[in-house]
Amino acid sequence: MKRRQFLGLAGLTSLVGAIPGLSFGFPRLDLEAAPGLEMLELSEAQWRERLTDEAFNVLRKHGTEPAFSSPLDKEWGDGEYRCAGCDLLLFSSEMKYDSGTGWPSFFEHVEGHMLTELDFKLVWPRTEYHCARCGGHQGHVFEDGPDPTGLRWCNNGVALRFVPA
Repeated sequence: MKRRQFLGLAGLTSLVGAIPGLSFGFPRLDLEAAPGLEMLELSEAQWRERLTDEAFNVLRKHGTEPAFSSPLDKEWGDGEYRCAGCDLLLFSSEMKYDSGTGWPSFFEHVEGHMLTELDFKLVWPRTEYHCARCGGHQGHVFEDGPDPTGLRWCNNGVALRFVPA
């Protein structure tokens, strides 16, 4: 049993994504945008027009949706997970797994479509990741995922759009 599963049994499942394994470790990833990927830059007013209030809060203001609130956490169909801000392909259904945290989780991402930065909002550092095209905040990546990568790309469902195959 993993530590985050033990914490979930103790009724602390909403804290699991915020305190992965109660570890101060974080993946140090040096990601680069794919060659030729054009940036999408919009004004705040344009983003507000394009996104729901919930998606704007997550993608543009680095918010986090409540655990277990996204239907995408329980989506198991074949297809693609795209950025809700700009429609860039971020994950495929083959990369998804059930982390038990209440957020859609993936063990891999589409190379060249994510960028990372350190996030100190909870005092200790975490690796936050963003869409490489629009800069929209997606979630955080942790080192408690399954093989073959050992990573958990913990994503806000409201920051994604699922496109069935």
